[in-house]
Amino acid sequence: MRLLLYNIRYAVGGGASMHMPLPGAGYVLGNRSVLPELTTFIKSVDPDIVGLIEVDTGSIRSRKVNQAEKIASDLSMNTSYETKYGSKSLNQLLPIVRKQGNAFMAAARVHGETFHYFDTGIKRLIIELEMREFAVFLVHLSLKYRHRHLQLRHLYDLIEKTKKPVIVAGDFNTFWGENEIYLFKRAARLQSANVECIPTYPSRAPRKELDFILFQEGINVTNFEVPQVRYSDHLPLVCDFDVVK
Repeated sequence: MRLLLYNIRYAVGGGASMHMPLPGAGYVLGNRSVLPELTTFIKSVDPDIVGLIEVDTGSIRSRKVNQAEKIASDLSMNTSYETKYGSKSLNQLLPIVRKQGNAFMAAARVHGETFHYFDTGIKRLIIELEMREFAVFLVHLSLKYRHRHLQLRHLYDLIEKTKKPVIVAGDFNTFWGENEIYLFKRAARLQSANVECIPTYPSRAPRKELDFILFQEGINVTNFEVPQVRYSDHLPLVCDFDVVK
């Protein structure tokens, strides 16, 4: 199977155009040319499972287009998405922000998603996609170091309850790289598919490893790559794997 992980930055782009006519203006104004380019790229990768971080689910920035549903429709896949902040967050009251989420996409035959929430941090969503032989958790961890480590503790508890081999994918916001999650990986018996620690951020000149695909024993990774494309400020991760039977 092939898993694609990509923080798509709400499809506002990864270059200077995001800051026109004012710094950060793209976060409000959007960029209608980026979503078709992202979709074409994702289709070219031909993934079985797609994990997307920072998806606009229908704000004025995306012209009311739900990016998760649009991409999934174009790829003939199912999608599961939700806002990142939880139902009790004040962010649910803010225009644009309340439509910011994460999404899984998978083949039309795949179902079985569960939404969990961290009890710490602003970005709290965990999406669990349960397959027949393994489970995948999609996360976007906090920008704050202390919150990230409390979130990792919560994530560890979820992993321990899972009876199948686990893959954890997402934007971990680990500004100190893989060393920051060393103890979490050891405790949860996870290893990184990115054995060369290839940086994924910023896409124009990558120097930080923020995005990870981690896997447990029972998952056999056969190929891993970080395509050098600039549709976002992050680079995507592509991982081919099979399940050891």
